[in-house]
Formats: sequence, C-alpha cells, structure tokens
Amino acid sequence: MGRKKVAVLFGGCSSEHEVSCVSAYSVLMHLSKDKYDIYPVGITKDGRWYLYDGDYKDIPGGGWARGGRTRTAFISPDRETHGIVVLGNGRAETIKIDCAFPVLHGKNGEDGTVQGLLQLAGIPFVGCGTLSSAVCMDKAVSNSLLIDAGIKKAHYLWFYTRNYKKGSGTIKAKVAARLGYPVFVKPANAGSSVGISRVAAEEFLDAAVAKAAHEDGKVVIEEAVKGQEVECAVFGSNKPKASAVVGEIAASAEFYDYDDKYKSGKSQLYIPAHLGAGVSDEVRETAVRAYTVLGCRGMARVDFFVRNGGEVLLNELNTIPGFTPISMYPKLWEASGVTYGELIERLVDSAFDEDV
Repeated sequence: MGRKKVAVLFGGCSSEHEVSCVSAYSVLMHLSKDKYDIYPVGITKDGRWYLYDGDYKDIPGGGWARGGRTRTAFISPDRETHGIVVLGNGRAETIKIDCAFPVLHGKNGEDGTVQGLLQLAGIPFVGCGTLSSAVCMDKAVSNSLLIDAGIKKAHYLWFYTRNYKKGSGTIKAKVAARLGYPVFVKPANAGSSVGISRVAAEEFLDAAVAKAAHEDGKVVIEEAVKGQEVECAVFGSNKPKASAVVGEIAASAEFYDYDDKYKSGKSQLYIPAHLGAGVSDEVRETAVRAYTVLGCRGMARVDFFVRNGGEVLLNELNTIPGFTPISMYPKLWEASGVTYGELIERLVDSAFDEDV
C-alpha cells in the first residue's frame, strides 16, 4: 500500500471534548505528511461532525470549529463508501479512507459507539473494538470480569442511580459494612476522573452520588486504597507488549483528578516508578493479562494501585489514553525507546495488522 489515507477523529460529544482536542493536536503534529494523507474530522460538543482543513494549532483551543475552515462531513456506515461523506454547495462528495484514528476520550468515542460505526463501515481503525471498548469503559462490568479472572482489585460495589433514589439506606449500609470510609464514588461510564469524589463520611455520600449520576446512570463505589498510583502502557493485538518501564503519579490534589491530568500539570510523574523490580514486573505482567482478558487490541493504558510497596491492585484500563504533551502513555513508550512519532506510526499500522 502506498500513502495511506487516515481520518483522525477528535473532539466528541463528551465531557472530555477539550482534552481530546489537545490529544488530537499532538497526534496530528506527529503524523508524517510524507507517508499519510490526513483528514481531520472534528466533532463538536453537541454532536456535529465536520471535515477540518485549517491550521492544526487552532484545534486545542476550539478555534477550529469557529474559523470557517470546516465542511459538514461524517463517516458513512455504507461499506461501498468506505470513508467520509462531505456536504456543501448543495452536493455531496465522498472521500475514501484507508483507516481511522479515533482520538476521542470518554462517552460517544471511547465506549464502543464510534468503534461500532467504523466496524459497520468496514474501515480499519486504531484501538480496541466495539465490545472491548464498551467493557473497559464500564467500570462495573470490567471489574466483574477482571475479578472473575483472578486479577486483584480494590473492594467495590455498584448500583443504578434509580435504585439509590429508592433505597439509599440499604446501599449506605452496604458501603459501611463492605468498604468503610473513605471511599471513592465514580460514574461507571466516564473517563479522566470526571464525576469522581472522595467521600470521607456517610453524610457526604448523597452529594457524591448525585455528582456521579450527572455523568452516568450507573455508579461505582470503591474503597480508598492508600498506596502508589502507577500506570503501564500496552500495545499490540495477538502478541501484546507492555512498556519496558512503569510510571508513577504523585497527584497534587486529593486524588489524580481531571485538572491535574490535563490542565494544571502540577502532579509529579516518575518514570520509572519507585517500585522494586519484582513489583514492576508484576504490574507489567498483570497489565498484559488484563488487556487480554478484556479483549483489547491496538493500545491501552492500564492503571494500578500498589499498596505497602508490594500489593498490586488493578484500577482500570483506558482504551484511548491521553496523547497530550504531559500524558503518560506516550511518555512510557518514549522511556522504552519508542519516540512519539514512531509510536503514532506503529499505531496506524496496527489498524491493518492483527498480529502486532
């Protein structure tokens, strides 16, 4: 195959729209224009799709959607089209593409929705498929599957928000008996720490559940693990590989929240993590095992807690990790000898090759 035609999808109808734009800017800046014909497709927060042909520097701040360099466009599910339909001047044109690179975080992008569209269209794409994307996004489902596979996690419980309204007393009793305080309250389907609260006592639980319920109709409550927060990058499909090193986060806030990840950048990142060699190896091996159990392909960042310097507890898998300048996924591969540009090229290639 000669020059590949690559559609980069960014933005999204999601609470993580802004960070997706920052990630996409980094990806676009590292995609070789000598090797690829690049088609940036931006999705606004209210769900409008556009083909963008302006300056990439206007993407992170949202100027791309206001600068007049867009045309209404969308991925067609029709396999004969195999690409983008562009509307304008009373007519439609089609652009065939070879693959898509979804740089979309959170709902309506990382949860299997866009992946399902691309599978319907028969378009190869970077990252996990529909089922694994949906499973990894839903903390209640992924927790159950990981525990069934014998992978250690923090103690947790989950419920539908409608059930909390009817039976909060029962749920509060279970939290006190099974988890104790403090706990973390999370929407089951959201990323980048959106909607998460640390709750020190029962009197604060109602407000935390309401905050999580704003993001999703299902809520997960987990015990607060006192320990190191570490992350491992995994790449590949039939033969997945973990990054040679593990990274550690020392959050500047009470926990590693959205602002800390993407805005303030005040948290400390340690690469490699402050772990013994045996513990680091266990993290890497567990990351690949969890990745395989949940059917991942292409890429994922796998997050852990390490308690008392040696007890490894898996936190969650992120199937479209951040690609911003301060994001751990590309930094871990860079520390493993793979530059950002090489990583992006390998990811594009992985859309075509199952055995990577």
